[in-house]
Amino acid sequence: MGNGVLSGAVIAVAGAGGPAGRAAMVRLADAGATVIGADNDPERLAEAVDEARYGHGGATVVGETVDLLDLESTRDWALHVEKDFGRVDGVVHLVGGWRGSETFAKTNLHDWDLLEMLLIRTVQHTSLAFHEALQRSERGRYVLISAAGASNPTAGNAAYAAAKAAAEAWTLALADYFHKAGGESGPTSAAAILVVKALVHDAMRAERPNAKFAGFTDVKDLAEAIVDVWSKPAAEVNGQRLWLTEKP
Repeated sequence: MGNGVLSGAVIAVAGAGGPAGRAAMVRLADAGATVIGADNDPERLAEAVDEARYGHGGATVVGETVDLLDLESTRDWALHVEKDFGRVDGVVHLVGGWRGSETFAKTNLHDWDLLEMLLIRTVQHTSLAFHEALQRSERGRYVLISAAGASNPTAGNAAYAAAKAAAEAWTLALADYFHKAGGESGPTSAAAILVVKALVHDAMRAERPNAKFAGFTDVKDLAEAIVDVWSKPAAEVNGQRLWLTEKP
């Protein structure tokens, strides 16, 4: 199936129902992985699962409605994914959200409350729930999608950039766990960060046919980059920010 680089791998996708999640599930299935998607919207999750499953000759793709803001629910998900499929070789974190303001002074701290839950809390919960299973895998990967703004925040994006930066820091701490668990021989599992300026997909282009979307990463290209994380040795990608756009 596809290039088979992920043949036999079991990969969980958090935020599977959005455009990036759908593209990732399609590409992961095409690469031969068993894909387990989670989202809080059952309808869009079912559509994403169907697209990935039937677009690739009946690939093993399943979906589950999971409250990733609840640690115990996330841990239950991780436990039964490993029990049902025998292993977990990857977690792709695609839970997103954005809030901004015209100026720094007009920042609404209620935006922070939302972004803290979507962009940080879900990273904490998925990483805490899956880290041991990923370490047990010979090719475990935790992949966070982040934004260039985390390294170069603008005045109107204070809450968003700070949340992304916190999520990156948390993921780098997970990378240190994998590094230490690997001992002298080096890590066998890895946590990596894919950095984009912003994402674009076909529906956005259809809505704004004259827009340039300069520096944006297409969700299909992001999906390709996600799969590519498994093609490199764990030591090469662990703790790395892998840039898909120009560094600020």
